[in-house]
Amino acid sequence: MQKLISYLAVVFIYLAVATDFWRCAKTPASLRYLKLHTSMIALALIIHGWLLYQVIFDHGYNLGLFNVLSAISWLTVLIYWIADLKHELTNLQAFVLPPAAIFALLPASNVTDRVLPAAESSLFLAHISIALLAYSLFTFATLHALLMTIAERSLHNKPTLIKLPSFPPLMVMETLLFRIIIMGFILLTITLVSGMVFSEQIFNKPMQFSHKTIFSIASWLIYASLLFGRYRYGWRGIKAIRWTLAGFLLLLLAYIGSQFVIQIVLGR
Repeated sequence: MQKLISYLAVVFIYLAVATDFWRCAKTPASLRYLKLHTSMIALALIIHGWLLYQVIFDHGYNLGLFNVLSAISWLTVLIYWIADLKHELTNLQAFVLPPAAIFALLPASNVTDRVLPAAESSLFLAHISIALLAYSLFTFATLHALLMTIAERSLHNKPTLIKLPSFPPLMVMETLLFRIIIMGFILLTITLVSGMVFSEQIFNKPMQFSHKTIFSIASWLIYASLLFGRYRYGWRGIKAIRWTLAGFLLLLLAYIGSQFVIQIVLGR
């Protein structure tokens, strides 16, 4: 019961901050409100992180689908919270916090458990941790790209489904987007290389070219092409956003899609 209350507290804080953002959307929020939002998100992150530690590490290393989704959402909110301290990305609350509230509650259902025996391997823990951080960085980059789409349309007075009060300069948003993508790309590269080179040590079996591996490599190629295009041809704006979204879609198919079929549909 106490754990359920903690889950509900995280959901309440995430949704309360997002709701208050929309309530203040028509007028610029005061500095006092922004500091309050930052403090509330920090509190939710602490509780959410504690809950994740409990469900993932209490009995082995539980990488059930719901636990992984919750961990990715926690890392995404953490990345947003850190970035917001410097870049004032309050508008991202509209995109980051509502789905984080949903994913934070999923482990409370105890629907899927996938306790892995390789939990004692430090190499395995490092591989999974880097992979989760890479997923989270690309999740943040995707949400940021969606925000840039809205900002771009607003700048050209085009109709949008979502009206947000203000945006940082597009150049600042674009610079941050590529910084996040570069960090995510480096971590994704480490994840793929370590998975291929140390497959037997990490997973106790030789590397196999499954659909998960193929989609991951395809996503890596898209992000590599995007970064090369940025460096060589100065890609930016809508083109950069589209490549970012395409890469993230393949990442979703690589892990989330396969795990949903295995753990939820097939019940394995």
